[in-house]
Amino acid sequence: MLATGEPLSLAGGLSILTVTLVFVVVMTRRNAPVDLLVLAGVTLLALAGVVSFAEAYAGFASAPVLLIAALFAAAAGLRTTGALDWVGARLLGNAKTEREALFRLLLVPPVSAFVLNTPLVAMLAPVVIDWCRSRGVSPSRLLIPLSYLTILGGVITVIGTSTLLVCNAQLTQLAQAMPEQAADVREIGLFEITAVGLPLAAIGGAYLMLVAPRLLPDRRDLLSDFGDRRREYLVEMMVQPSCPLIGKSIEEAGLRRLPGLFLVEIDRGDEVITPVEPTDLIVSHDRMVFTGVVTTIADLERIPGLVPAADLTYEFQPAARTQRVLAEAVLSRTSPLIGRTVREANFRQRYNAAIVAVHRSGARLSEKIGEIRLEAGDTLLVQTRSSFVDAHRNNRDFFLVSQVGNSSARRHDRALLAGGLFLVLIAWLVITSLAKLLDEPPAWMMSASGPVAAIAVVIAMVGARCLTTSQARNAIDLQVLITIAGAMGLGASLQASGAATWLAEGVVAGVQALPISPATAPWVLLAAIYLLSMLMTEAITNVAVATIMIPLSVSVAVAGQLSPRPFIIAVAIAASLSFATPIGYQTNLMVMGPGGYQPRDYLRVGGPMTLILATVAITLIGMIWGF
Repeated sequence: MLATGEPLSLAGGLSILTVTLVFVVVMTRRNAPVDLLVLAGVTLLALAGVVSFAEAYAGFASAPVLLIAALFAAAAGLRTTGALDWVGARLLGNAKTEREALFRLLLVPPVSAFVLNTPLVAMLAPVVIDWCRSRGVSPSRLLIPLSYLTILGGVITVIGTSTLLVCNAQLTQLAQAMPEQAADVREIGLFEITAVGLPLAAIGGAYLMLVAPRLLPDRRDLLSDFGDRRREYLVEMMVQPSCPLIGKSIEEAGLRRLPGLFLVEIDRGDEVITPVEPTDLIVSHDRMVFTGVVTTIADLERIPGLVPAADLTYEFQPAARTQRVLAEAVLSRTSPLIGRTVREANFRQRYNAAIVAVHRSGARLSEKIGEIRLEAGDTLLVQTRSSFVDAHRNNRDFFLVSQVGNSSARRHDRALLAGGLFLVLIAWLVITSLAKLLDEPPAWMMSASGPVAAIAVVIAMVGARCLTTSQARNAIDLQVLITIAGAMGLGASLQASGAATWLAEGVVAGVQALPISPATAPWVLLAAIYLLSMLMTEAITNVAVATIMIPLSVSVAVAGQLSPRPFIIAVAIAASLSFATPIGYQTNLMVMGPGGYQPRDYLRVGGPMTLILATVAITLIGMIWGF
């Protein structure tokens, strides 16, 4: 029987208590700041001397955190150039319902089998959010499935998730320390776990299609939604000869699916088409008159070759347009524009801004936008530089001036370049992952790690003007990074204090003490190792669990005179699958904010799937690798 070793120390007890409290508060308090709680827990343990300063905060300089930070910025480069719009059109563009979109997301696991999970979610999450907004679907209905499907695909091959690479690093050290067990503690092969990973991905995908939709929350920002719909603008868009929508029908162009938008008419020379049918084709130089909410008009502006026709001085060049944003200005009673038409207002000369659309007291305006005679209280949607808001905030010509969030134009002329750089990054990450599987990898393959590759690509994107430095900075989600780094510190405290080993060995010793037959004992022990790894993954981080449990699982197997291989695979799989909490896996954290999720949502949706997959995994591992 395996001895439990030394009793739990005071430091170990404090570590367990702190991690438990953080976990309980995160799960039970609806609006608990996860990043602050995790950071407070780590700081408390550092002050108590349980873990050193370097160990407590090493996560902030760790490769996973730096990689994720750079990936946020790289994904922003895809977004600002419109490359993500293209991806979304191919992945979700034809999906009309939530169920169709979920079915389309089943294409994600085969990709995540060869692409690290974190960059894949960083790239696809904005695509899913944009589709949800355009269809009036809450992102909370699709973002958890996106994260879960990515995680499921990550266990199909050994390069799908960084957790398996950490396991291999641990196995390399063990093989050197235990030459007599070298055959059983060798690194996991590229497709060795496919035999169990592929069935798990299939079962998990079926669960997400059939069961998860009944459990997922449907959260909407009702106040924001109501505010958008009660302020409806009239806007006239002109189709330039370079517009890719030319020759497409209104339906094919997707102009009937944008939320809060109505196409009033199309002016084509001397011909006026009204009402507009879904089958009507778009022709160069068409003037399309819409009424719509401000966010939808911002979407229209991002379509290349479709520009507002209210002001002929509107910026058409991509480089100039990206320096401008949309702002709203409410005309005061003393404004010199009162009584003038939009065409007569000379807005550009007066304020260095171009009028895009007009809103008036909830009424749908019927005149051509250039012929609208402005009145006090009219709200103008204008294209301008970001300095416009500060310059005219106190101008007596306006009651109120404010910038429209996320309204900058797309830099479409840089879309191919941004997409190419991101593909270079993906290839770079795959190559460095494969290098770790070689006995003697070339020096050039090992010199550029994942964070170095990601940072280099972000710098290249900024240098190529795919995005600005401020856009890159703003894209980095500090809450996610702080939570991940803090969770690593908690994991380090459990390991340094001996608490993790004490817990694991206690559970194993208890299993071995059960009155069970010799034939059943290996299965129970395998289940104990898997379930313990699974629970620890949900409570701390997958990387920390892999570091703790791989050596322990090998020692347990050796003590029980069993093959270490099934126990190694069990830890690798259990540490790579985290569905019941947001802090167990970084992709769960990445979608938590955009999806408006609470920690309990992960438990409600992912808890049953975790138990189902655990049962299947334990059965398959024991049958395939044997004892």
